[in-house]
Amino acid sequence: MTAAHPIDPAPVPPPFVVRGASAQPAVMVFASPHSGGWVPSDMGAIPGLSWQTLRSAEDVGVDRLVGHGPRLGIPLLAAQISRAYVDLNRSPDELDPVLIDGVAGAMSAKVAAGYGVLPRRAGDGEALYDRRLSIEEVSGRVQRVHAPYHRALGDLMGRAREAHGTALLLDWHSMPSRAAGARPGVRAVDIVLGDRHGAAARGGVTRRIRALFEAEGLRVALNAPYAGGYATQTWGRPDEGFQAVQVEINRALYLDEETLEPSSDHDRFAARIERVIVALSREVWPR
Repeated sequence: MTAAHPIDPAPVPPPFVVRGASAQPAVMVFASPHSGGWVPSDMGAIPGLSWQTLRSAEDVGVDRLVGHGPRLGIPLLAAQISRAYVDLNRSPDELDPVLIDGVAGAMSAKVAAGYGVLPRRAGDGEALYDRRLSIEEVSGRVQRVHAPYHRALGDLMGRAREAHGTALLLDWHSMPSRAAGARPGVRAVDIVLGDRHGAAARGGVTRRIRALFEAEGLRVALNAPYAGGYATQTWGRPDEGFQAVQVEINRALYLDEETLEPSSDHDRFAARIERVIVALSREVWPR
């Protein structure tokens, strides 16, 4: 990982990659929709934005933290494109009328704050644009990046259910330590599991995942402050054989939040996550 500015028009990487998919699908699917750092040159953001601002909402290194999954046959769908360009864990209908010409109507709290499918603000709150976007520009990003990503996720989930009668999505993210409740004298939460308050996964599934993290000495919270985003809502349909749990990791456990470089604790924490993933791979998940 380097501190270089992420805008690099050539070579052009794919917006996402699938690692570990095989002819014999696993029951689990991993996804990391916010781990990408590539900002396409056509974004048209405010000139001179720092790389810290452009990457401030990025789940830096999460795709690498969970990289043991593909080695065990669990496919990993990992974004390579920046969340600042398009947010793959938002509905394509979450359009921001403050940012986008030709859009009107009520906004969700997230969109009103500037975090729609095309964010108006970076993770640090800085404005990303000094212009308004056309609806054609927005549609182009959704069609080129967002829609193919979710088709790929749908294919992985469909193949898993066909092979096993059920499919379980773990949607991996990281959260700033301030969101984990870090403050003097109070231990922050290490992991937040979001299952849409029980709607996206059977209770026994979430409890078992929680127990595996707690076996590593990690402090786990449920659904607060993150209950699950678009992917969890889309694939959390237990009555149809699809379950989903969002996993938020406290960045301070493995990352220097100022430099976005691995911290001195990175390798130790990565080993704990690897042990959790091995235990997850050995579970027999209910149909």
